[in-house]
Amino acid sequence: MDSAAVMQQISASGLRGRGGAAFPTGLKWQLLAEQKADCKYLVANADEGDPGSFSDRLLMERDPYRLIEAMLIAGITVGARLGYIYLRREYEQTASMLQAAIAQARAAGWLGQHVLGSAHGFEIHLVIGKGSYLCGEETAMLNAIEDRRPEARLRPPQITELGLYSKPTLVNNVETLCSIPWIITHGAAAYAALGTPESPGTKLLSLNAVFKRPGLYEVEFGISLRDIVDKLGLGLKQGQLKGLMIGGPLAGVIPPQLLDTPLAYQSLQQIGGAVGHGGVIAFDDSCSIAELVAQVFRFGAFESCGKCTPCHHGAAEISRHFDDILQGGHWNASRWQALVTALADASLCGHGRGLAEFAQSIQRHYHAELQTCFTSA
Repeated sequence: MDSAAVMQQISASGLRGRGGAAFPTGLKWQLLAEQKADCKYLVANADEGDPGSFSDRLLMERDPYRLIEAMLIAGITVGARLGYIYLRREYEQTASMLQAAIAQARAAGWLGQHVLGSAHGFEIHLVIGKGSYLCGEETAMLNAIEDRRPEARLRPPQITELGLYSKPTLVNNVETLCSIPWIITHGAAAYAALGTPESPGTKLLSLNAVFKRPGLYEVEFGISLRDIVDKLGLGLKQGQLKGLMIGGPLAGVIPPQLLDTPLAYQSLQQIGGAVGHGGVIAFDDSCSIAELVAQVFRFGAFESCGKCTPCHHGAAEISRHFDDILQGGHWNASRWQALVTALADASLCGHGRGLAEFAQSIQRHYHAELQTCFTSA
């Protein structure tokens, strides 16, 4: 199968990025393949930093060769000769396993100047992450690989035009790449037959320890959120479900009355949620909304790269005031609303905008409880 045929299969499969943005994978590959450059790069985003997510770690530790094979297919297809795996710093065991697998692949002729004696060359380097959550944002990750400060870049230009070392670059996350060998083996039609027409394929979900049966599950798109809670997680260990956070904390919270929503990109978007990376964090009725907001904005403020004012200062101010609210204080509702609006409208990357989506969903679904945090002035 030549590069054009591979590209056609990936496009026809309907595969979308599994790291959060859900950009069509075939289109992203096509954009890079069309770039006329003497050097192109491929980066596997393995900086799995969302709280409650551990799917990429399992994929890499159970079968590191699948990721290597996928990167080789992607690299040859788009014309990249060098790939990087940017790995979360805390994944020390994963790093050892990947290093060993890369060395074995190189010894077997799968990596190097002439892959399996062909005219194609491809090499993979493992880069250990810098520890910042924001390095999961692809432009910040490229800065980190270049040993620069890991902060988001202003776009455009897109990284498919001007990415790593100012060269065209393809970034896919681990789960996205690990879908590639299956699609090539079984065909685009077989993959597209899974899931729903608007969200084909499968998704890995990481259920947190609040569930009776936490763990990692692969499901077809289209399963209802209720079935995820009741049939996969077997409900909660204690208390009543108060809400779900799907895809990490930087997305909309989903209340119990919306559990019949299917797990699909457009369906979740319509209710202010997101598929994201696939972490499913449940919280029960013992958790106050003030406590939840304080925790999320404490995390958001700590992990902000500091480049844009709404995120750097706004998240910190919200975090500080909600910590005070937990001690019995109150805050001004208009100031809260102004900061949330600024995060939504003026943040440089998805970190600040995701915090705004979280805050807006809290306002929408838990309005009465949220209002108890504010003064009337």
